[in-house]
Amino acid sequence: MKPVTIDALLSKKQAGSPITMVTAYDVPTARLLSESGIDIALVGDTLGMVIQGGENTLSVTIDEILYHTKMVRRGLDGPLLVGDMPFLSYQISEEEGHRNAGRLIKEGGAQAVKLEGGEEIAGLVRRLTRSMIPVIGHIGMKPQAIHQMGGFKVQGRDLPGRERIINDARALLDAGVFALLLEAIPPSLAREITQLSPMPTIGIGAGPSTDGQVLVFHDLVGWSVGPAPRFVRSFGNVGSNALSALVKFKEAVSARNYPSTDESYPEKGASPPPMNRIKSKRKG
Repeated sequence: MKPVTIDALLSKKQAGSPITMVTAYDVPTARLLSESGIDIALVGDTLGMVIQGGENTLSVTIDEILYHTKMVRRGLDGPLLVGDMPFLSYQISEEEGHRNAGRLIKEGGAQAVKLEGGEEIAGLVRRLTRSMIPVIGHIGMKPQAIHQMGGFKVQGRDLPGRERIINDARALLDAGVFALLLEAIPPSLAREITQLSPMPTIGIGAGPSTDGQVLVFHDLVGWSVGPAPRFVRSFGNVGSNALSALVKFKEAVSARNYPSTDESYPEKGASPPPMNRIKSKRKG
């Protein structure tokens, strides 16, 4: 797969070619994203929920994001790698946010970072872009602000809310973001922002009019636990398939059908297996 760059994403917007973005937290998932031709791999703070089992993303630390970013980097070949900036890794001060974003790039191998927030983080975004750190802005419903917002609620349904989100979009674009992630907002608002934005928009729960879509890997392959948000579509049944495999393994062991003789190493001096079971390493 040809490496995806920021310029390539902009070209896709201009050509009207949809962008795909999926979360990844480990090497096997990174390889799947690479082989399937996904454009962007996001090491999201959603790992606090789908990997760690938390109720929200607030407990995730920058060191945990860095740990998973390093893993994904090793298995990724093609997709643009974006590291999420978790709660309190950039809100305390611009200096600390700058330092932590730099760690994701320098130590983790990320090619960009994602920050939640609007006008209030424009100064930090401007500072990061001056330091050659590409930024995706995340507006609308912001999971790190669930206590302030009263939970995971759709944003921008009333006029003041719409105006606030549009102002956030403009402020981030002026500060230099190369893309906007729009979460849980009405489709009409997402369409308006997409039309005014010269940079790509990527939606999650924002309707079909954005320049791209993002989903959590575990949601889209059918591996999540509990009820899924309204915007999630499962494109696979990995959870059921994995459960079936585990049940069959238990049954085989319990019945002493596993391991078989062919699945066990021979004793020293025993006759080797038939030649047709041995793959020759010689060429020609």
